[in-house]
Amino acid sequence: MSDLLDDPNIGPEAVSEPLRRAIGERYLTYALSTIMHRALPDARDGLKPVHRRILFAMRELKLSSAGGFRKSAKISGDVMGNYHPHGDAAIYDAMARLAQDFAVRYPLVDGQGNFGNIDGDNPAASRYTEARMTAVAEAMLNGLNENAVDFRDNYDGTLTEPAVLPASFPNLLANGSSGIAVGMATNIPPHNIGELVDACLHLIKTPDARDDTLLNYIPGPDFPTGGVIVEPPENIAQAYRTGRGAFRLRCKWEVEDLGRGQWQVVVTEIPYQVQKSKLVEKIAELIQTKKVPILADIRDESADDVRMILEPRSKNVDPEVLMGMLYRNSDLEVRFSLNMNVLIDGVTPKVCSLKEVLRAFLDFRREVLIRRSRHRMAKIDHRLEVLQGLITAFLNLDRVIEIIRYDDDPKVALMYEDWSHVHQSTLSRAMDESEYRSPLAGVDVKSLALIADPEMEATGVLSESAPERAVPHSYAGRENGLSDVQAEAILNMRLRSLRRLEEEALVKERDALMEERAELEDLLEDESLQWAAIADQLREVKKTFGKDYVLDGQNVGARRTQFAEAGEVEEVPLEAMIDREPITVVCSKMGWIRAMSGHIDLTRELKFKDGDEGRFIFHAETTDRLLVFGSNGRFYTLSAANLPGGRGMGEPVRLMVDLPNEVEIVDLFIHKPGRKLLVASSAGDGFVVSEDDVVAQTRTGKQVLNVRGEASARVCTPVTGDHVACVGENRKVLIFPVEDLPEMGRGKGVRLQKYKDGGLSDAATFTLADGLSWLDPAGRTRTETELAEWMGKRAGTGRMAPRGFPRDNRFT
Repeated sequence: MSDLLDDPNIGPEAVSEPLRRAIGERYLTYALSTIMHRALPDARDGLKPVHRRILFAMRELKLSSAGGFRKSAKISGDVMGNYHPHGDAAIYDAMARLAQDFAVRYPLVDGQGNFGNIDGDNPAASRYTEARMTAVAEAMLNGLNENAVDFRDNYDGTLTEPAVLPASFPNLLANGSSGIAVGMATNIPPHNIGELVDACLHLIKTPDARDDTLLNYIPGPDFPTGGVIVEPPENIAQAYRTGRGAFRLRCKWEVEDLGRGQWQVVVTEIPYQVQKSKLVEKIAELIQTKKVPILADIRDESADDVRMILEPRSKNVDPEVLMGMLYRNSDLEVRFSLNMNVLIDGVTPKVCSLKEVLRAFLDFRREVLIRRSRHRMAKIDHRLEVLQGLITAFLNLDRVIEIIRYDDDPKVALMYEDWSHVHQSTLSRAMDESEYRSPLAGVDVKSLALIADPEMEATGVLSESAPERAVPHSYAGRENGLSDVQAEAILNMRLRSLRRLEEEALVKERDALMEERAELEDLLEDESLQWAAIADQLREVKKTFGKDYVLDGQNVGARRTQFAEAGEVEEVPLEAMIDREPITVVCSKMGWIRAMSGHIDLTRELKFKDGDEGRFIFHAETTDRLLVFGSNGRFYTLSAANLPGGRGMGEPVRLMVDLPNEVEIVDLFIHKPGRKLLVASSAGDGFVVSEDDVVAQTRTGKQVLNVRGEASARVCTPVTGDHVACVGENRKVLIFPVEDLPEMGRGKGVRLQKYKDGGLSDAATFTLADGLSWLDPAGRTRTETELAEWMGKRAGTGRMAPRGFPRDNRFT
């Protein structure tokens, strides 16, 4: 850096700018460029520069909607070389999107070839596809050659391009837009042109209309992929009023009867901007992970239309319940955000309401109307000047022919000839109807002469007493001569135009132009006439692109997106969704679980893997939920309906839930709502917990009993009595009331029994009046009713177990 400062070739101004200011100014320049030239659309035509340049380049290539196609590579190449000095891939991607009828409501490009599909597949390379403009795009460009908008130099100054397109309809809302700038973004949904025009007409009639009133004409977005909007009307109104909000959009579906009570759901329309292939993959994943247990299969039978088949697992499932679960777990329902951040005047970004956007469009249309009217007036004035010269030539035809034949410079001679004097021979022939009946017969000759020069009457040329004026050829009498334009028009006139009928045609054309000019003058002076003309133009747009607009044999003008109430589906018990069938749950010592059909004999001998044996076996039903209690103190939940069949050896429980390899299964049982459980650790700590609080909603389970160090979860037993019996590894038994234990949702618990050596072996609850029971070594049930010797306070050490107590220190 010091070498740089010492360099004599670098002036002090080159290093005097602080780094913070330099970076700040350059970043601000970048941010403004991104906002204005890349991300945010113009509120007037609803386009970004790249889209505007694509349409203008296609116009320059004369790719009309009724003409032929050109290679997309040629179009993107012209756009890049002439107007948009960026990558051709970005230009082609932007053009391809304008041709996708599932991406834009009213395509501006008519594509031929593979331009992508709703599955998310990319378009073919630009050398393989062809394109031209659509009729909608031509409506965007209508008036471009009539000075309707400003033109500016392109990036290298060799050509000009429009700063904005005339836009015959509010394209910003019709096709929507999205973009991410620096510090701001925009996301505008598409709407229906017919509804937009109706709102514009109402705004013209009632300029101070409220935002809510416009919703009578624009109830909401109209997405190209259809769907059903279930957002409440008050939320939609708030979104359009503030320019920010969101819309809940669902798929459109119907139930298809298959006979014999069987049915399936057919999805015919999916939400906007959702890729169908990824949607199918997501739903298939839901089936595989059994997050939607009542869904059996999904098939994509789509061709040109969308047809997704959803098969329920049981015919007893309610279709509304099935779709409600899919709405919550997949993109069959999405939330489309509204952020109407636009360049309101082409320069200033602003979050606008619906009324402000329509107002900006209407004001722009008025500006376009005024500019086109003035341009037309200029054209009319130029034509009237030419017509005046031609009529003068017809009234003085002999003199004109004479000048053209004999004058060395006929153009100058025509310009400096004094045409205020009409040759007597011409006037005589015009008045002598028997010799020459002009098509202007019946028209006052004085009026005809006035056509040639309105000042003739003022100069007295046509008065009876006015002598014939002889003007020398050298006299520069320009006030009575022809203009350069008139003289050029006379010289360019063909001989066939000297017919008599041409005189009448010129006068008729002159009269029509004068009438049109008078109407344009009235239009430019009267604002009410301007708005009436704009309203007529909008009605014509609605007639062309409204609800009866047909493209390629399909009606694309009618509204596609419908409205409905959300109809929230309540949580339904699992047993209401699944056929209730008896099963026998079998779980081995190594944790392999299966469900055998029916209630089999629990003493029946079953097969297990080598080195494995049975541990849990009990009767259940497919609608039951099973609780797995691990030695880490966590409860895991299994659905009995999702257990593997009993023909094989089953599957490991660890594959169904996230049960670590080092964790053992302490207990496995059927969940019974409302029941209470006694849980305890090997350290002798425990508490009572409601069984409803241990049900886990995820694969990771739910932590209930906290264990630390060498301790592990040891006991999980239902609370069925009024007393608790604990037995330690030292064979000492302690009995105390259940009420001495707290009821908790999670924690370490309190001390059940105190140990000098070892820990807790087992615990059980029982009714003191009925006595404490256990199985003796011979397998017989033994009940002890005299328990005063083992009664004590919680956390006591207890007394040695009664005679005949099992050697494994277990009550069951």
